[in-house]
Amino acid sequence: MTAPGRRLAAEAIATALLLAAIVGSGVMAERLAGGSVALALLANSIATGAMLVVLITLFGPLSGAHLNPAVSAVAAVTGSLRPLEAAAYAAAQVTGAVAGVLLAHVMFDLPAIQTSGTARTGLGQWVSEAVATAGLILVVLGSAGKPAGRVAVLVGLYIVAAYWFTASTSFANPAVTIARSLTATFAGIAPADAPAFILAQAAGAAIGLGISRILWHPAHASADSAGTSPAGC
Repeated sequence: MTAPGRRLAAEAIATALLLAAIVGSGVMAERLAGGSVALALLANSIATGAMLVVLITLFGPLSGAHLNPAVSAVAAVTGSLRPLEAAAYAAAQVTGAVAGVLLAHVMFDLPAIQTSGTARTGLGQWVSEAVATAGLILVVLGSAGKPAGRVAVLVGLYIVAAYWFTASTSFANPAVTIARSLTATFAGIAPADAPAFILAQAAGAAIGLGISRILWHPAHASADSAGTSPAGC
């Protein structure tokens, strides 16, 4: 496989594993939490953050472990990726994300093909997604040049925290948003609500990039050297 092919495969596989963790842990948490939404969300957020640490550490040296079209778009703006590479990354991430949701359904003996009925809409949700994504971009760009293991921990911890301090539970990732519209489980979002989430995430990514250029020199703000996901999740 060529080097570009390996990078795209890494993005697809890692994003699939991330979504399997998000959706699968949501199903498991809901089944075991005894009706406590807070306990289910805690389990879901910890599992997601832990998986992010593993994925960024493992796949970062291969592709940067973006796992997130918003991160790849920022990498294109900062010059870390060419625009066509960023588009290819985004396609691989969305494909992997959808595959990860299907995998989670199969693992838990659920119908593989389904859509969510969970409404996630309104100003608070949209602002939350913009804030969550801006914060994620700040973590990515602010940690550029740091050891890969440290970056993985920073991103994982940020996403765990963002699950709790945002009203939307921090999707912060267009690929995650698309994929989670295809699950009727704890992690789902109604397909009709997904486009507004993605627009808010795009706005948040732009805000995060703008703030990073105020705080750090643009040459320091390299998404490719930091790597991450949104997970979000």
